Amino acid sequence: MRWIVLLAGLGVLLPSLALADNGRLLATGGASSIEGAAGGGITPWAVLGGYGEQGEWGVSAFATTVNLPDYRLDVAGLALAYDNRVELSFARQRLDLGSLVHTLNLPEDNLGQDVLGLKLRLFGDLIYDQWPQVSLGVQYKHQRNFLIPSLVGAQRDRDTEGYLSASRLLLGAAFGYNLLLNGGVRYSRANETGLLGFGGDRRDSRSLLKEGSLAVLFNPRWALGLEYRQKPDNLSFAGESDWADLFLGYFPNKHLSLVLAYARLGEIAGLDHQNGPYLSLQGSF
Repeated sequence: MRWIVLLAGLGVLLPSLALADNGRLLATGGASSIEGAAGGGITPWAVLGGYGEQGEWGVSAFATTVNLPDYRLDVAGLALAYDNRVELSFARQRLDLGSLVHTLNLPEDNLGQDVLGLKLRLFGDLIYDQWPQVSLGVQYKHQRNFLIPSLVGAQRDRDTEGYLSASRLLLGAAFGYNLLLNGGVRYSRANETGLLGFGGDRRDSRSLLKEGSLAVLFNPRWALGLEYRQKPDNLSFAGESDWADLFLGYFPNKHLSLVLAYARLGEIAGLDHQNGPYLSLQGSF
């Protein structure tokens, strides 16, 4: 809650502190994914954080919470972008294990992870180039509570993964409304994005995983969309479901965004039907 109050205050104050020009369209900076990179909630997009253009800086900070029947995921982080070319991001994640702690007599009541990301725009543009905007990202992940993941078969507490994303905003393409399309592939062996470590007793090599998003911008301030993220299945003790969500984004100005979603995360660590509300608040300048 302290992060949410702080970011709401930033949304009021940042217009007087803005470093970036007004060249980029509202909402084209995206929101913040749970791993810190700019984009949707569960998948990064090819866009870079903030609204900085050539020779300008863009900065964003965010807080996200996902409430599930048996777990709660809280994430906070920030991203720094320069020249609309390169983005550096950081996110800290905490997954509270809820009643599972007492049911299974677990040695820890939460799982945590730090994610350091680097994203580089390779070519293209979200709107104006003949090619979509294409970005290459690398994320270094460090699982901070490795005892439980090691007991269920995870092979390591840190790893590096890469992803390639392409994004395009099609003006007036959805019955007169703007349509954003994003597709990507990820090369990873992270269990539950890394919260349950990396690699497993069933499979310890990286997999090529698909992810994507689409959103309709009903006006410059509102967006409604879907996301999908494929997951690996490295651990024999439990299955790992692909993730999806339905989200509504509100962008009152270039300095504040709010995303509300219904996240369908499926089975997590042996407990099925882990679906629930997702709320994210971001301040940008």
